[in-house]
Amino acid sequence: MSSAVSRVPAAQSERALRHFSAQLEFETDCWDVHHALTNQRQDFILVDVRGNELFAQGHIAGAVNIPHSRLNEKALIEYPLDCLFVVYCAGPHCNGTEKAAIRLAKLGRPVKKMIGGVTGWLDEGFDLIGS
Repeated sequence: MSSAVSRVPAAQSERALRHFSAQLEFETDCWDVHHALTNQRQDFILVDVRGNELFAQGHIAGAVNIPHSRLNEKALIEYPLDCLFVVYCAGPHCNGTEKAAIRLAKLGRPVKKMIGGVTGWLDEGFDLIGS
């Protein structure tokens, strides 16, 4: 008797490798971002894509606030064209990161999503700064 987990067979290893490798082209996680920030290895711009009020209430140290609806060429003028942007929003229940990533990709900018957002950041035990 099979379980719901194994009822659909797992992909062959080659397909799984392609799939999971491709995911990492689009996503990063809270731990990797935290490690980069706390070890002077930040080679990306961390962008909180929530509104200004939520950003002021609490955000990740080192993040800039550009709400996803305001991501445009003018907002990014100070950043080199090849600069990697890592976007985050409130958490898994929010699609602001996808909206931001679409805007950045349309502008020809490299982008990754920090999975988990603020919720994931706090779940990992990391702090926010703000008022």
